[in-house]
Amino acid sequence: MGAANQRDLRAFVFALFFAFGGITSLNDVLTPKLKGLFTLTYHEAMLVQSAFFAAYFIISIPAAALVRRIGYLRSAAVGLMTMTAGCLLFLPASSQGLFGLFLAALFVLAAGATTVQVVANPLISMLGPAATASSRLTFAQAFNSLGTTIFPYLGSLLILGSLATVDPQRLAGAALDAFRSAETRVIVHTYLGLALALSVLAALVWLRRKSLIETPATAAPILRALNLLSRPRFAFGTACIFLYVGAEVAIGSLLVNYLMQGSVFGGAAVDAGKHLLFYWGGAMVGRFFGAYVLRLFPPGKVLACVAAAAMAMLLTSAASTGGVSGWSLLSIGLFNSIMFPTIFSLACEALGDRAAEGSGVICMAIVGGAIIPLAAGQAADLWGLKPALAVPACCYLGVFIFALYARRSLKEV
Repeated sequence: MGAANQRDLRAFVFALFFAFGGITSLNDVLTPKLKGLFTLTYHEAMLVQSAFFAAYFIISIPAAALVRRIGYLRSAAVGLMTMTAGCLLFLPASSQGLFGLFLAALFVLAAGATTVQVVANPLISMLGPAATASSRLTFAQAFNSLGTTIFPYLGSLLILGSLATVDPQRLAGAALDAFRSAETRVIVHTYLGLALALSVLAALVWLRRKSLIETPATAAPILRALNLLSRPRFAFGTACIFLYVGAEVAIGSLLVNYLMQGSVFGGAAVDAGKHLLFYWGGAMVGRFFGAYVLRLFPPGKVLACVAAAAMAMLLTSAASTGGVSGWSLLSIGLFNSIMFPTIFSLACEALGDRAAEGSGVICMAIVGGAIIPLAAGQAADLWGLKPALAVPACCYLGVFIFALYARRSLKEV
């Protein structure tokens, strides 16, 4: 493959990372919006994340099989069009004013995002030397973080900025249905705009589908992909993706309500939502910087340092008040920055032509974003938002242990 063609393909992959990253992070804005409209508990509100991230568990292996059968770029186009369909499903969800329909739309949207991510992670690793795969994937993840930085800020203005002053608990019957339908229209407008952008990106990827020379293979049976878990390092890394994604999503989902507390920043939802810019922006800055750092230091050591820092910031936030509490929690985005690409690269090292299968299995582990936030939400309902930070802290402890383990070479493990 020529250097110019590689550069073009990298640009497309960076666009894919931007798209699925930004749309995923909108859940952090959607969660408090739907929590207020449907008068949900924290545990119930976390079903937004559960519906979205459950798709990773269900769709990842079939997506990997699709990649093996039709190739990377064609699969990316399929994933983008599925995301478009999920965005369009917000229209009937809003017109009916039903929480369950929103969850269904999110699942379809996530099914497409899963397919795109199964494509993007191994593809960017293929487009360059194997020795710099961690650095290259971290750089690509920076574009993911660019999306997660921009989308929540704009989403806060468009979605949280429209929170009504009417208390839905005072309404019932047709009046409540009409209120919810009206209040969710702004969500529909946001996702219809995303549907248009995704369809354009899908068309562009489809037009370039022949630029990557591939030999489609018969899709591997699911059990064949899962037998990769017999490799200790791959299995441990897959478990850490579960923990890391769960921790990141749990913190992001609770952030708006956490910052609105009088003991932290106080203020309105829209103002708290704007601070998501710093959480996801920290991840963006950290990934650009981390791409350089990972060229200088062993990935396992870097991963251990950032996991320890994340645990320290959670403890600081839970034990303090005011700006210290708020900013220490927001700073965790910076330390999250290199975790996913580094764990992914360490786990998938030396998979060779089974890279797509490995990516599919690891993307199944992103279901941690469906399960761990539910546990954090339940803890918040029972004991409060600050004690609930113990849930992601335990997750980062698992990542820290994997980082120490992965410092050793594959021959030693």
